[in-house]
Amino acid sequence: MTPVTHQTEVDADICVVGGGMVGAAAALAASRRGLKVVLWERRQPLPAPQRLGMGLRTVALNPVVEAFLARLGVPVDGSTIHDMRIWEELGTAQLHFSAAALGVQSLGRIVENDQVVAALWAELGRADNVDIHLGVDVVDVQTGVDAVTVIGEQGRVKARLLIAADGAASRVRDLVGPAPQRFDTRQAALATIVQTERAHDHTALQCFLQDGPVALLPGKTPNLSAVVWSQSHARLAERLALSDSAFCQALEVAVDGALGRIEAVDQRLSFPLVQQLARTVRPADRVILIGDAQRVLHPLAGMGVNLGFEDVEALDVYLADGGDPGQQTGLAGFARRRQVRSASLVRLMSGLQQVYGWRTPGLSWLRNTGVRWLDSMPAVKQQMLREALGTGPIAKAMR
Repeated sequence: MTPVTHQTEVDADICVVGGGMVGAAAALAASRRGLKVVLWERRQPLPAPQRLGMGLRTVALNPVVEAFLARLGVPVDGSTIHDMRIWEELGTAQLHFSAAALGVQSLGRIVENDQVVAALWAELGRADNVDIHLGVDVVDVQTGVDAVTVIGEQGRVKARLLIAADGAASRVRDLVGPAPQRFDTRQAALATIVQTERAHDHTALQCFLQDGPVALLPGKTPNLSAVVWSQSHARLAERLALSDSAFCQALEVAVDGALGRIEAVDQRLSFPLVQQLARTVRPADRVILIGDAQRVLHPLAGMGVNLGFEDVEALDVYLADGGDPGQQTGLAGFARRRQVRSASLVRLMSGLQQVYGWRTPGLSWLRNTGVRWLDSMPAVKQQMLREALGTGPIAKAMR
């Protein structure tokens, strides 16, 4: 790496605020480039309790992200997805995506958030050029031509570049930039783990109900599946109040008994679904936003955290050139590409939600006709899938 030769004294080349999956990966990638990194986080992540032997919070990592994490020395363990089956409550048309048809080993992997974070933090702990500061809250950010200063209640750090990876309610973003655009989905999500009568056979299932999509994603053992159920706030309150046995029965009916009887369920978590998009990736000199601080997507396509890791990989490519990591010229291109990618996918998720929200008979027929046509066009399906997996030309151009 080319040495930094600015006169301004700094404590680090890069300060990362936020130590979740995306922030920890950004800190690790920067450290691998020989940069001195300071990571600020409120508390060290700890694994959450689990009842059925699998963490409640899961993500679907695509093969590109999995390969990137492997290059960072971070192992990813979870259940591979070989097929995807998508159908809807109001129609008979289905979509089927297959790894074999695409000529790849898998369409992704369902992994537990806790395991990915733990593996990233283990690698950070072995890096001698990473300082982790815990128990800190950002109270101010002061930007300058040569450096940016992050001020917390317990201290401050001056760096060449500040990477905000502090989530959808980003404190850094709120301090230095305008409020993000928000797109209310009028839905909330319910997440849990279930044990099913039949094995998932490495197939991801998604059914679009009248009230929102429900997904069963292959878990770490053949009869465990992760559930992500998007629904109205009223229905969420009803389903959270159900007994475990009543909830299992309701879920079984919702997915048409696709995996037989739902035999057991873990604790049920819930969170509001609000899509949002920061107005710029680079809200101030020497400050960039990545992950959920930059954009939040509806989970119906499972792309949110993959986009965050895309941010990190694109940033890693930029940092490979060496020199001052906060230089405006280089960051401008990175910011422009990531903003375009984010905006296009926020619009796409909003459009999909609207299309699957059509309830009138004529529009429902039109949607089913379109789905049936799409499923009969292998080349079109495969190209859509490549873009979703991050291997298509558009996805590559935005990194």
